[in-house]
Amino acid sequence: MILAVDIGNSNIVLGCFENDKILFIERLSTNQNSTSLEYTILIKNILELNHLSHQAFEGGIISSVVPSVTHTVQDAMIRLTGKQVMVVGPGIKTGLKIMLDNPAQLGSDRVADAVAAIHEYPCPLIIVDMGTATTISAIDRNKNFLGGMIIPGLRVSLDSLTMRTSQLPKISLDPPKRVIGSNTVDCMRSGIIYSTAASIEGAVARIEEELGEKCTVISTGGLAKTIIPYCRREIIIDDLLLLKGLMIIYNKNSQK
Repeated sequence: MILAVDIGNSNIVLGCFENDKILFIERLSTNQNSTSLEYTILIKNILELNHLSHQAFEGGIISSVVPSVTHTVQDAMIRLTGKQVMVVGPGIKTGLKIMLDNPAQLGSDRVADAVAAIHEYPCPLIIVDMGTATTISAIDRNKNFLGGMIIPGLRVSLDSLTMRTSQLPKISLDPPKRVIGSNTVDCMRSGIIYSTAASIEGAVARIEEELGEKCTVISTGGLAKTIIPYCRREIIIDDLLLLKGLMIIYNKNSQK
């Protein structure tokens, strides 16, 4: 078994895969102040809750956009499993052709998303990853990673709205009953959900226009299921995309 971990700005997603099958997915809050020991205990507890022994793992792999947490979690995984733990970055083979001005600037989460998407879906591709930030990635028909967009995430936008206004309350992201809200809370829910859905649709349409062809559109990330059902065009939700990418990258780099 292999332990795969994605460290995001808000959450750490843990998954375990064996023979190309993902056995579980769990989430932790990202805490930059936690020690290696604290992460070791948290990960060990998650494995035990899923009836898995830390001694059964052959290795691990990490993607991270929080450098200050990367080595802390890596140390915890090594301490727990006693095996090598890869970190997606320079020196790791991905098979991805990155056409950015500076390929080293591409986040490892977007790398993993793209690797999995190319493996499972027809190109050209647009990947919408909805986390703390919403990232949109474009891949052409030749499987080249062209670039994309980085947009303030849904919760970042909503938190900014409530913090900077005196009379707007904090709200849950329950689905709005109508587009036209009849009270403050419904107006806010409708505004954040429908405007985000429309923003994604608009961004996808403009990327397709620039590429000159229709694309397969995939969405992943913690907030995808909140927004994508309100989009009017077909967008595939794939919750496992990033972990599948880590699995592929691990297999490319493991010594067998």
